[in-house]
Amino acid sequence: MGKLSFNLEDKVFVVTGGSRGIGLEIARMLLDQKAKVAICGRKPDGLVAAAAELEAGDNLLTVAAHVAQPGDVERLFSQTLEAFGRLDGLINNVGMNIVTGLVDADPGLWGKIIDSNLNGTFLCSRKAGQILREHKRGKIVSISSLAGRRSAPFMGIYGVAKAGIEMLTKVIAQELAAYNIQVNAVAPGMVRTKFSEPFWSNSDIYEQIIKTIPLARIAEPVDVAWAVLFLCSEASDFITGQTMMVDGGASAV
Repeated sequence: MGKLSFNLEDKVFVVTGGSRGIGLEIARMLLDQKAKVAICGRKPDGLVAAAAELEAGDNLLTVAAHVAQPGDVERLFSQTLEAFGRLDGLINNVGMNIVTGLVDADPGLWGKIIDSNLNGTFLCSRKAGQILREHKRGKIVSISSLAGRRSAPFMGIYGVAKAGIEMLTKVIAQELAAYNIQVNAVAPGMVRTKFSEPFWSNSDIYEQIIKTIPLARIAEPVDVAWAVLFLCSEASDFITGQTMMVDGGASAV
């Protein structure tokens, strides 16, 4: 595929969970578009490794932060503004799941999964919205999941959190529309990352999964990143409050 241009040069984006998987690919592709990117993650070693892989110099900022902690979120955005002088968009990518049922789940486990997936998305979107509102422009894109629309074994709490992200997207989109800020989500099915490796690395499970996907494969991180770049670009200026399914047609059958 030839290189597509999304006209993102010198624009500034925060990518949460940007040290690996989908977030790392989004950061890479934003940098390829000559944007400036701040990535955050909880593990400093992971951020160091991501920076070494991306080789973006002064166009990349790494911040160790837990997006479910208000103080860390404030620091993430203040450091981004200090480094780059502006903010044009946020990509909420942090996500985590612990394989468990829901009815017998420990309340602490529920809180941990909801914190990382939903509360972190709220806190980062809230802060980004306050900054972008001042300049009457910007983009917020959150990574949801097919699991937020279709229940799956051992994905219950994660699915509830992702369903919450989609409603959060609609509510914030409505609140910020008057300020020329578009707020959308991208919902992939299974993506070939470390996060989902226990599923796709098992050939028997993988064969069962692709039977449910009309395009007969799972997504690669780049498939999700292309959708995110589109929603970060001026090409999506009349799209807000929507969730784009990137699932190979799984939700259509």
